[in-house]
Amino acid sequence: MPSTHRRRQLVALAATTLIIAVGPVTAYAIPSASLTPNTVAPGGRVGLNLAGCGTKTGKASSSAFGDVSLTPGNLEATNLFGTAAVYRDARAGAHQVIFECGGTGGQRVTLSLQVTPGAARGGTGGSIGRMSPGEIAIGGSLAAGALGAAVWLLRRRPASTP
Repeated sequence: MPSTHRRRQLVALAATTLIIAVGPVTAYAIPSASLTPNTVAPGGRVGLNLAGCGTKTGKASSSAFGDVSLTPGNLEATNLFGTAAVYRDARAGAHQVIFECGGTGGQRVTLSLQVTPGAARGGTGGSIGRMSPGEIAIGGSLAAGALGAAVWLLRRRPASTP
């Protein structure tokens, strides 16, 4: 009868073998996708990224831009990339973007692309709304204080001697 220590070694060996054998298969089990930016104006461009397919081809399609072929961004083809131009007459609102691994019939990921009726908000991505008068006053006070401190430090510095 094997000892407890020997049984633990056999279980660890079996688990390691299973992880090594199944690891590459599960790495491509669930693809993921992203849109950059996910809010765009009609006529704008959208970056498309599909990862975890395990194939060298893919496509993205939407009522906002039609079908786009995705190509590998590295030798292992772990990421597929593409760029889409949103139709100039695309209606405002949410549009489904369907990513497919390996083209038609492959695994699918669906995201939402928001088309805005004007220029998309840049900078902080629309996470900051309008500024209130109080926020403007605080910002102005901080800027004026920094300017005053800089002038005071420059005037206070002793004259250099040759």
